[in-house]
Amino acid sequence: MKHFFVTGISTDVGKTITSAVMVEALEADYWKPVQTGDDSDSETISELISNSKTVLHKSSYSLKAPMSPHAAADLEGVYIDHNKIQEPKSENHMVIEGAGGILVPLNNTDTILDIIMPTYQVIVVVKHYLGSINHSLLTIKWLLLKGYDVAVLYNGEPNPTSEEIITKTTGVPVLGRIGHEDTLNKEVIKKYAAELRPALLAL
Repeated sequence: MKHFFVTGISTDVGKTITSAVMVEALEADYWKPVQTGDDSDSETISELISNSKTVLHKSSYSLKAPMSPHAAADLEGVYIDHNKIQEPKSENHMVIEGAGGILVPLNNTDTILDIIMPTYQVIVVVKHYLGSINHSLLTIKWLLLKGYDVAVLYNGEPNPTSEEIITKTTGVPVLGRIGHEDTLNKEVIKKYAAELRPALLAL
């Protein structure tokens, strides 16, 4: 069974929606190792998926402030020890959602990158905005430098010139796109899950 780590080039680029689509496509388990903010991504996943096979695993750390994990932990007097972030036991595919980007700090020395295991397939969610090419190339190239298998999934409206340079520069496969949707519900997630399932299974 395969483990997928979903990260993004920045915050609010669509990691949770991407995770929901992937969970539904593979009937995979879901795990958010570090959760910050009152809005639970696990609850969002639960509301958007339709299959009955998925197990939602408890976060290793759940923090209330909608901030970087290290800052949210400081407010609560908590130290995030990345060695205590243990992958849940599962015999199913698993979709693991990061917090922010790969260099978001967990504490003064460790980042999200430190909890991405070498065996994980990393999915980088890219959403276009001014500066997104730079953020995309920095994220993808750093992951490749560290030896990870990387694929890109676009979220939102297309930008052919940006996408062409990202593909040409990094050489990583593109899984597809989740388009802009005014409403997100189970049917929308099922639609994209069906579209992306073949590409996910081919990784």
